[in-house]
Amino acid sequence: MNWLLNKNKFAVFFILIFYSPIWSQGLSPFEYNGYAKYLFSSSKIPRIDDRLNDHLLHFRLNSKWYATNEITSALEFRFRAFYGSSVEKIPFYKDLLKTPRDFVQLDAFLWESEKSLGYLEVDRLWFDYYKNDLQVTLGRQRVAWGTAWVWNPTDLFNPLNVLDFDYEERPATDAIRIQYYTGAVSKIDITYKPAKDPKNQILAGLVSFNNWNYDFNLMGGMRFNRWLAGFSWVGDILDAGFRGEVLVSQAPNKPDTNTIFKQINESSLSSWNKPMLSFSLSGDYTFPNTFYIHTEILFNNNGKTSNTFLFQEDALKLGLLSAARWSVYQEFAYEITSLLRGTLFGIFNPTDKSFVIVPSFSYSIITNLDFYFIGLFFEGDPLTEFGEYGTSVYLRLKYSF
Repeated sequence: MNWLLNKNKFAVFFILIFYSPIWSQGLSPFEYNGYAKYLFSSSKIPRIDDRLNDHLLHFRLNSKWYATNEITSALEFRFRAFYGSSVEKIPFYKDLLKTPRDFVQLDAFLWESEKSLGYLEVDRLWFDYYKNDLQVTLGRQRVAWGTAWVWNPTDLFNPLNVLDFDYEERPATDAIRIQYYTGAVSKIDITYKPAKDPKNQILAGLVSFNNWNYDFNLMGGMRFNRWLAGFSWVGDILDAGFRGEVLVSQAPNKPDTNTIFKQINESSLSSWNKPMLSFSLSGDYTFPNTFYIHTEILFNNNGKTSNTFLFQEDALKLGLLSAARWSVYQEFAYEITSLLRGTLFGIFNPTDKSFVIVPSFSYSIITNLDFYFIGLFFEGDPLTEFGEYGTSVYLRLKYSF
């Protein structure tokens, strides 16, 4: 393990400290679970002549240590072995796999060849202290503030991506989180994400409470050196779920120096000189026969209506979930049998007319062994939001333990 020790001695020491009570005499309560998956994919991407056929072996282990009644720790990691055309033919594919971290990386490429990569990553490592009404969590953790199920403008720290179907645990962030519970369904939550560059730090607070059978959240803080304020809710209307999120943040108002934007006679998202407004609205309903319907919309007041593909990196830097002005999500699902479930959803950009259609089927073969099929069919003109991704189909076997 010399290569790993030389790369990150602190990380290895941290993990050894975490496991030492378990290795000693098993004196502390300890639990674990995880899964092993095999994923086959076949993709046809514009500007790449050949079809890309890939194989992924994915192993995950989640562990938790209950040190005392007040102290809990968690360590979760995943190992992924990639083999196939994407490793060989997509430039900088290795860089696409890495999760950027400001401080402790806790990851490593175990091998790298012309057609294969092995990547090990610790994506959860936290210590939690909980006594009376106070809870303090330190480390790599998921801070999920959003209420909608597809787009979460108020999820400031680690927003999800609905198209990233193979990452059930969702991204995490390195943060310090303090929660004080003022009641059974109310709390004050303050979270700080440090960063090497002060401009990338996030400090925000959230107040949660319940009224009229609705959960409400009020929030405010600083992200990327700009103030922000938000509001979200979740409840139901006539037994149908109803959720929403609103986020207002300070105008980025940065000089526009990108020559590509000037060539297409467009200004960047970062040069927007008014407060930024994003909101999502979500509704869903399950009928007695298990038929499920879910609709959601996303709006960004500085979003683009053309050439949306070129602005995705710009949107990411601003914390936007999409570079588009409007986005519409529609989902239908049905339990065909008790073991087989079918789902169909799509995301549509009403201004540039691009879209993605995603059918899927999940089947429980035996206890703890599941089969999953999913297709991602992107369509649109060049440089539209979804026009540059082509089509992909995936087959997956997953064994959980």
